[in-house]
Amino acid sequence: MDIVFATHNRHKSEEACQILGPRWTLRNLHDLGQTEEIPETADTLQGNALQKAQFVYDKYHLSCFADDTGLEVEALNGAPGVYSARYAGEHCSFADNVNKLLHEMQGKTNRRACFKTVVALILDGEAHFFEGRVDGTIIENPRGAEGFGYDPVFVPDGFSETFAEMSAEQKNKISHRGRAMAKLIEFLQNID
Repeated sequence: MDIVFATHNRHKSEEACQILGPRWTLRNLHDLGQTEEIPETADTLQGNALQKAQFVYDKYHLSCFADDTGLEVEALNGAPGVYSARYAGEHCSFADNVNKLLHEMQGKTNRRACFKTVVALILDGEAHFFEGRVDGTIIENPRGAEGFGYDPVFVPDGFSETFAEMSAEQKNKISHRGRAMAKLIEFLQNID
């Protein structure tokens, strides 16, 4: 099956390819020649995921999915949430976001957080949604060189390593995106 992942983020594309496996041919926005940024103006993860998937479906008439992910930190009243990718400002780096988060967390004893991913799939014009969540804690100093985003400061419950200290295979088995993608795969397998 040929399907489009509505993203420019190569890290997300690589994770999705590993999770989906060889049964699907996954293309991303670069493969379509889509260079402009797709708007993400919704105030929810589901809204942003749907907005991106709908943009691609309307323009290319291809089955596609998009995701949006947010890190929700209890001590910051759920921030950065839907603004996770641009927490430190537009065009900021992963390190900028992590540094802002750690600055905001200084002196906070409650370090509980969760990652959420919502995947929006548009298949034959109909939207379907899949959510994944993983709970954990924010550590005080980044550790690890794998992954991306907030991975160096997030330790999932039941583990002592950050996502950035895990192999891609290990992270994908337990991550928010891995869980949402597993639901997507199950859905796709049931319609084949």
